[in-house]
Amino acid sequence: MSLHLNTAAVKFARQLIADGKLKNDQGHWGQHNPDTSQENKFLEKHEIAEYGQWHLGLDETKGEDTKGRYHFPYGDFKTVHRDGLIAAKERAAQQGYHDIEKAADELLQALEKKAAHS
Repeated sequence: MSLHLNTAAVKFARQLIADGKLKNDQGHWGQHNPDTSQENKFLEKHEIAEYGQWHLGLDETKGEDTKGRYHFPYGDFKTVHRDGLIAAKERAAQQGYHDIEKAADELLQALEKKAAHS
């Protein structure tokens, strides 16, 4: 798999955090991570590029119009989740995607800083 950092997603996440669209949740990402049904409902109303903005990893060997192109989700299509960023960071570290791990960590710090000042 040829994954690299989805810079458009990082920029999008930074803007969401700046706008206060975040959840500083302490739960388990599995409780908040959109399931296939939620993903498909989102795609019924949005372009695949918008779907991709919610994923820190990009696999350009996959077709541009496929969900399989996108990895490391961090939000629920409305807000950035603290536990989503932690999960992305940990999985990226385990799999050796250091650019994605670093971006997730930076976004996590930005989210926690914003949450502390809200």
